[in-house]
Amino acid sequence: MAKRDYYQVLGLSKGASAEEIKKAYRAKAKELHPDRNSDNPDAEAQFKEVNEAYDVLKDADKKAAYDRFGHAAFDGGMSGGARAGGFGGAPGQGDFASAFSDVFEDLFGDFMGGPRGGGGARSRASRGSDLRYNLRISLEDAFRGMTKQINVPTSVACGSCNGTGSEGGAEPATCPTCSGMGKVRAQQGFFTVERTCPTCSGMGQIVKTPCGTCGGAGRTRKDRALSVNVPPGVETGTRIRLSGEGEAGLRGGPPGDLYIFIEVADHSLFQRDGDDLFCRVPVSMVTAALGGEIEVPTIDGGRSRVKVPEGSQSGRQMRLKSKGMPALRGPGVGDMYIELQVETPVKLTAEQKRILREFEESCAKSNNPHASGFFDKVKSFWDDIAK
Repeated sequence: MAKRDYYQVLGLSKGASAEEIKKAYRAKAKELHPDRNSDNPDAEAQFKEVNEAYDVLKDADKKAAYDRFGHAAFDGGMSGGARAGGFGGAPGQGDFASAFSDVFEDLFGDFMGGPRGGGGARSRASRGSDLRYNLRISLEDAFRGMTKQINVPTSVACGSCNGTGSEGGAEPATCPTCSGMGKVRAQQGFFTVERTCPTCSGMGQIVKTPCGTCGGAGRTRKDRALSVNVPPGVETGTRIRLSGEGEAGLRGGPPGDLYIFIEVADHSLFQRDGDDLFCRVPVSMVTAALGGEIEVPTIDGGRSRVKVPEGSQSGRQMRLKSKGMPALRGPGVGDMYIELQVETPVKLTAEQKRILREFEESCAKSNNPHASGFFDKVKSFWDDIAK
């Protein structure tokens, strides 16, 4: 039976563009796929016919030959010089899997790593992994900033092979299994499945004589001494990135980065909230009642004198402006807050207890306004319940 015109097979007119040809083929391939037409005995033949037409029309040279000579360009009836540039062989004979693989990549290439490149070999080098280092510092170091020497266990480029993985630094050879593509294809029914090359593990190249030092990896394990600049104002969770100081790349690939994660240790005197500092200072009952002065430490190692107002209660806060932590980004310094904690005296002598009882008997309600107000509310609460 005479072959149908390839344009007619795809439902196109002669002179259709490459985009129109691809779009028409996608629609026909989905429509006529045998898996979706199990009740149609002619589906497989029609599907092959569509693939045959697409195999010719998708290729600019084959399409030009077909437009000029029709099917005769591929049936062997013309001289070698006139047959589509010497393609030889009829389309569809041993070429079906290739044609369907092309459209499979057109449809799903974005999810399978993109369309095939122009025959170029996959790069043998791969980027090294990023590394994390946890650095614990004191609050004083976070206030001043510091330069810290650290030792990081990592992989570095092998000095024996200069990172190539080959003995003597020779360049690796192209993988014979995948021809440098890093992937191989296997046909399963109407589909062509692509997977990582088992010979080179996707590198596209193999090391014939592995380096005796690194075993062909191009890198070795080593502790590296690095200097880390910690800026003033860092806090727990601050991340410092050292570009190119991570693990060495495989077979000469670029190195990864090193990320320093800061942890600021708890302080015995100060508690931090952002750029502000808080310090709880105990004061005697007498100082809180009569007022006075106390001396408090500051994070810079200095001292500040603070006046305690007469009649101060526990929890009262007083601010020392700009005595907190420096801002990590931008100018400015936080404040320091002194929080008073009135201390009740303990281990009193008999004489001290007598004096305190006499003092309490001499006090009026106005001397303890908070207590008086509270117990007035309690009495009112109990009266309401009794009613």
